[in-house]
Amino acid sequence: MKKSPSLVPPKGTHIILDLYECSNRSLLDSPEKIEEILKESVKEANATLIDIKLHKFSPVGVSGFALISESHISIHTWPEAGYAGVDIYTCGTKTLPDKAADLLIKKFKSQKPSIIKIERGAYAEKF
Repeated sequence: MKKSPSLVPPKGTHIILDLYECSNRSLLDSPEKIEEILKESVKEANATLIDIKLHKFSPVGVSGFALISESHISIHTWPEAGYAGVDIYTCGTKTLPDKAADLLIKKFKSQKPSIIKIERGAYAEKF
């Protein structure tokens, strides 16, 4: 009799957020406010912050990331379009990336968020 493959549990969770129709466009252009929101999202995810780096573009836009012990949260903004692209990638079993995603949607007041959730590193192991 042939054995069924065993499933290797995921190593991490990757949430891809497209935040469309963000009503506060000036927030999308503020590195100071984005830093505050990234810090809040790390806390909400029950993650450990290592560092935050941000870059302000001219004339508008911000890119940055929060490096966390469990991986990262990154953001790229287009204030003129009311849009932000966000990645939340966490590993381990204690993190709560969904809570961080909910917080980011709320803080950026996205009227049309798109969420893709991927379990990373899971596979069926053959015998």
